[in-house]
Amino acid sequence: MGRSQLEKQKTHERIVALAAKRLREEGLDGIGVADLMKEAGLTVGGFYKHFASRDELVAEAVESAVGSWRKHQEEKGIDPASIPLDAYVDSYLSERHRDHCGEGCAYAALTADMARSGDAVRAIATEGLRKNFEAMTARMPEPETREARQKAIIASCLMTGALGLARVANDEAFSKEILETVKQFVKDLPNGGTK
Repeated sequence: MGRSQLEKQKTHERIVALAAKRLREEGLDGIGVADLMKEAGLTVGGFYKHFASRDELVAEAVESAVGSWRKHQEEKGIDPASIPLDAYVDSYLSERHRDHCGEGCAYAALTADMARSGDAVRAIATEGLRKNFEAMTARMPEPETREARQKAIIASCLMTGALGLARVANDEAFSKEILETVKQFVKDLPNGGTK
């Protein structure tokens, strides 16, 4: 690949990464091409050298957002499914994750937006969900069982919802209570639920 092609690819990836962050912060309709390109230090005209349409950018940004945590772990040589349940839950349901929406879970930030989006975004989101559920299932005792998959889906849904609701709450103590309550419940789930 020539130097100009490599630079174009790097610029493309930078735009997608920035869009993925902004989408998680502001929603799928929350960012405009002009503002995004300005933030990237580029012109609006340059946008069309990288994308045929805003919809194409949104689809790539959602794909980046959905897979960013998994990709980051793999780049560090870690299989996401090998992270123990307790450690995963502690990280996911943390105040840091709650407070840094643009760097976090795309599902907690964009569930409603993705559900209302077009087929391309929904297909990307669906594939990401499958991978997330598979990784969560691997964290359960006897991961090859139907019960492990059911608990993995329940845990994933609880965690995503709890993170979103903790972000909604404007009372810090209440927000922490949501995170801590669901954190403990999910940790106990492999053993049958709350003690």
